[in-house]
Amino acid sequence: MSNIASMTLEQFKKIAKKMPDTPGVYFFLDKAKKVLYIGKATSLRDRVRSYFAKDLIATRGSLITSMIEKAHSVDWREVDSVLEALILEANLIKNYKPKHNTDLKDDKSWNYVVITKEDFPRVLLVRGKELAEQRLRKGPPLRGDKRHPFAKDFASPSYTTLHTFGPFPHGLQLREAMKLIRKIFPYRDTCIPCEVLTKQGKPCKPCFNVHLGLCPGVCSGEISKTEYRKIIRNISLLFQGKKKTLVVVLKREMKQAAKSERFEEAARLRKQIFALEHIRDISLIKEEYRRPQIELGVNRIEAYDIAHLRGSSNVGVMTVVENGEAQKNEYRKFRIRTANAGDDVGALREVLTRRLGHDEWPMPRIIVVDGAAAQINAAERVLKSYGVAIPVVGVVKDEKHRPRDIRGNRDLIKGRERDILLANAEAHRFAISYHRKSSRAQFNPQ
Repeated sequence: MSNIASMTLEQFKKIAKKMPDTPGVYFFLDKAKKVLYIGKATSLRDRVRSYFAKDLIATRGSLITSMIEKAHSVDWREVDSVLEALILEANLIKNYKPKHNTDLKDDKSWNYVVITKEDFPRVLLVRGKELAEQRLRKGPPLRGDKRHPFAKDFASPSYTTLHTFGPFPHGLQLREAMKLIRKIFPYRDTCIPCEVLTKQGKPCKPCFNVHLGLCPGVCSGEISKTEYRKIIRNISLLFQGKKKTLVVVLKREMKQAAKSERFEEAARLRKQIFALEHIRDISLIKEEYRRPQIELGVNRIEAYDIAHLRGSSNVGVMTVVENGEAQKNEYRKFRIRTANAGDDVGALREVLTRRLGHDEWPMPRIIVVDGAAAQINAAERVLKSYGVAIPVVGVVKDEKHRPRDIRGNRDLIKGRERDILLANAEAHRFAISYHRKSSRAQFNPQ
């Protein structure tokens, strides 16, 4: 625990540095240890530190500012992925009902995941208002999947819920999360079960999601009720925050399938286990950047550079200049993981992608890259994929690595040349320093 109210900003930053740079959920507590606010983070350290920025009231609003004024301590829980942080945040908000979470949003606008009580349960995303109405009057009826050839002939009955998970504060991220989960555990949402079609004299035909691998074939009779219940069990365990238990269950079933020589089933289970243990949830972070340009840092410039020695000790860095001054406490280092040796453009793409994974870092007005068209285009493609409209400029060097030109929007560059070149020079210096340190560590192992 850390006493916040009695500490200066600098003292708190020192304590925040000790927090893990990993995904998780954080809690702000008052003097009586009552939970004031719960949030999730890609990096616990950077997200919590962001609450003590000078422009907090402008970027977060008065409710969050008043919460910070009441806060006396902070606690956190680490998880393995942003997906798990999203689920844990919802479960904790449901349990604690923190005042400053509920004040920020009307209960009826929360999002929930509902599993229906049927032979082949549906997994649905439901608004709080719709969920309340459903409990009161068990309606309105939900129609079948419009993509199914006989959907127009069926109106599925009003549902009752088997499980309800939530509330989830982040609707867009929840939809992205469901896409990830459905790739691991295909489920039925609105398609019509084969047995219902058969009773009505209709042939069983696969819906569109079957062809995409997102439905296990409920509509075409490809899966039994028993097997489908296992899928629902798996999804329920995941949303209960019991991933470790789920992995244990799947490993046991995989061993049983292999022992019984059901090798296709064992292979499918092995893929599910691998997917759970290596969740790639960068898409959950993208939506956090679809924000108005007005929220971007007023005069913040970020510069990026890559350094390596003939492809070895490949590293990248980010430097920050605000209002003409280098903000060295905000510089960041990136050890290149996926780009091929010597691929500077690929390394730049990787660094920018990982940087955009930190939604708690302030967004810049301008991004500076070291290079011309290739580097500028690579950066713009990454930003576009995240729905972020930040202009990119490139600093072109001569044979002695001295700045020769700044490429990009001339109107944007005019009057900012000094800051752009300072950010670029700092990035080059910082990248070389980090590269040398990495090289020494590589060639002089302890």
